[in-house]
Amino acid sequence: MNVDVALLKQICEIAGAPGFEKRVRDLVVEIVSPMADEVILDNLGNVIVVKKSKKNPDAKKVMVAAHMDEIGFIVTHIDDNGFVRFHTLGGFDPKTLTAQRVIIHGKKDLVGVMGSKPIHVMSPEERTKLPKTTDFFIDLGMKKEEVEKFISVGDAITRDRELIEMGDCVNCKSIDNRVAVYILIETLKTIKDPAYDLYATFTVQEEVGLRGANVAAHSINPDFGIALDTTIAFDVPGAQAHEKVTELGKGTAIKIMDAMTICDYRMVDFMKKTADQNQIKWQPEILTAGGTDTAGVQRMGKQGAIAGAISIPTRHLHQVIEMAHKEDIVNSILLLNACLENLDQYDWKH
Repeated sequence: MNVDVALLKQICEIAGAPGFEKRVRDLVVEIVSPMADEVILDNLGNVIVVKKSKKNPDAKKVMVAAHMDEIGFIVTHIDDNGFVRFHTLGGFDPKTLTAQRVIIHGKKDLVGVMGSKPIHVMSPEERTKLPKTTDFFIDLGMKKEEVEKFISVGDAITRDRELIEMGDCVNCKSIDNRVAVYILIETLKTIKDPAYDLYATFTVQEEVGLRGANVAAHSINPDFGIALDTTIAFDVPGAQAHEKVTELGKGTAIKIMDAMTICDYRMVDFMKKTADQNQIKWQPEILTAGGTDTAGVQRMGKQGAIAGAISIPTRHLHQVIEMAHKEDIVNSILLLNACLENLDQYDWKH
């Protein structure tokens, strides 16, 4: 199996800030509709793709969640000189905003640049301080009158960066979490017969609090849950062995816990055994800070779900240079397929 880089590029580059996922949602619906027994769009904007099991119809439900949204911004003010102020949607390290291009999605898309005070006119004290998001503004190269023809307070803003291949890796903005969207789409293409009814859910607003997954899990009420998301690969110079979390090229990651979830020990054991039985390369993941849709999938159904997560190791998270290894992406697809087809072969009562 090879990564369909053209499809991954299309999914990563399309805009979809939290609460403004329409463009990526429309793309997902277009792609998945031919593969589904039913496609449900709920009031919050989640896309739920139902694929019925032939061998165990209507017995149990498994929800797989991959969030569509990407970290972004929202317009809060346009000043007298046409410069745009913004608020973040999702978590940012402010220093990563320096010298970046963004796209403001108003009546038409306008490209702008993140500006801040030039170092040449900073005081010695200012030069030593870490930047804050409030230090930045967006310069569209237009006067206020021109800006206001197209842009209004409340418009969404996304980052501008193309996907490229680098060695054995792909690099782009929004690998978090569009790589998981891609993995779930590829699984829907290739899965033969899920053990139980599959609810492949493309969720919204994960980056601002798992909001879509919470609503979808409450509606679906799954017996089993698997989240798909990126995780930290801190396998870079200066990292201590215990800090790495995961490493690129070492396989897909099986989540044991993150800051919001302790995965069900049965699901962790099932995933490990399934990977080993199918010669799928994997590594364990313990993420002590940060959460994923796993928490919503696990807790928000009426009885809760036996839940875990498949994570894609990613360097430089929440930057425009996020990087994932193609082999890890393929192994994630293979593991998800194997898990979904063999859920009924495990003793879940032990």
